[in-house]
Amino acid sequence: MSIARQLVVEADGGSRGNPGPAGYGAVVIDAATGETLAEAAEYIGVATNNVAEYRGLIAGLTAAKALFPDAGHALRVHVRMDSKLVVEQMSGRWKIKHPDMKPLAARAAAILPPSSVTYEWIPRAQNKHADRLANEAMDAGRDGRQWEASASTAELDAPARTPLPDRGPPGDAVAGAAKARAALAAARGGTADAGTLFEVDAGASEEPEPTDVTAVAGTTAVPASEAASPQVGWAAAPDLGAPATFILLRHGETLLTPEKRFSGSGGTDPELSAVGRDQAARAALHFAALGTVQDIVCSPLRRCRETAAAVADRLGLDVRIEDGLRESDFGAWEGLTFGEVRERYGDDLTAWLADPETAPTGGGESFTEVADRVAAARDRLTARYAGRTVLVVTHVTPIKTLVRLALEAPAQSMFRMELSAASISTVAYYGDGNASVRLLNDTSHLR
Repeated sequence: MSIARQLVVEADGGSRGNPGPAGYGAVVIDAATGETLAEAAEYIGVATNNVAEYRGLIAGLTAAKALFPDAGHALRVHVRMDSKLVVEQMSGRWKIKHPDMKPLAARAAAILPPSSVTYEWIPRAQNKHADRLANEAMDAGRDGRQWEASASTAELDAPARTPLPDRGPPGDAVAGAAKARAALAAARGGTADAGTLFEVDAGASEEPEPTDVTAVAGTTAVPASEAASPQVGWAAAPDLGAPATFILLRHGETLLTPEKRFSGSGGTDPELSAVGRDQAARAALHFAALGTVQDIVCSPLRRCRETAAAVADRLGLDVRIEDGLRESDFGAWEGLTFGEVRERYGDDLTAWLADPETAPTGGGESFTEVADRVAAARDRLTARYAGRTVLVVTHVTPIKTLVRLALEAPAQSMFRMELSAASISTVAYYGDGNASVRLLNDTSHLR
């Protein structure tokens, strides 16, 4: 009689901003006893919910394989997730359209033999253990540290599990659990803790008959009759395809930035300072680790081109110049501080602050004029990069304008936004013309 190992993997991922600070959690469970065998969680920086969910799946399958590395086809893993997208895509019922998801799905599908894995959608309330692990990982990242298994309380929130019946007597496999924890710790550069595991005598070693559903890389799908019904209400929006996602990166500091001087397209076109070059390098490392940027577009001004070049060199991408992304022309105010402008051109400044149609002294651009050219650039770029993730390196006024237009907010709202040097904001543009602001003024990559 052959020994088969029956395991359950529950996985989840989350992003506070989508994209935003993200993390995943995964737990491996003994199918016969309901016992937790291994946990995995990690803060992964800025990413989308879907990326984090796939990363959680990959971690869970990796942990399951590490428990029984020599089991081969005798290992059976049933994956449960509350991500309808991941479950349906990995089961082969939904196409994988987004280019960022395809390599992650391929990684997940390659971990175990195709016939060894099945997938099931579960409500979020039944996925509390993995959800809590993901949130613990994001909390750890927020605090500048990595998740530690010894400090986790995620299992305390997990719902009671019902063991699968008639799977045979359990046996001792402490060494297998240790291998799983060691594999996960090695991947994160950490240390492993010991645990326990049981192997189950299922009385069969034959591979299951193939299903009629063609799954991702051959994974076995749960029959359609067992799949969860499609969600209704807000969750049932039509499939508009992947949005054009603009990751808006403000350029790094120049010598004028810390002095808060007006520095537009009508001034001296300063280069990055030493601080600005360091900020650009940190941004490049961040985007390289994130792995989602597909194209880079930037303003023609020098500080943006230098910032974009640092990222492009790291990612191996070309930079496309878009003139509509240049900073506003501040006319006679170029190079002056706000206080100096108030002292010299007080009435003009008051009028400029009160009316978006008013231009700065000396023939600069009004906010309305800037909004018109930025909106035109946006329309060109969303058409060109539909369904892609684009790093847009530009300035304070264009970024605030893109955010304001996405929110359909009045021009005065721009004075209520903070936008630091080398900060990241994100706006997604959908096929129906709607937009979603996902992130604003994130500087976590600079710390």
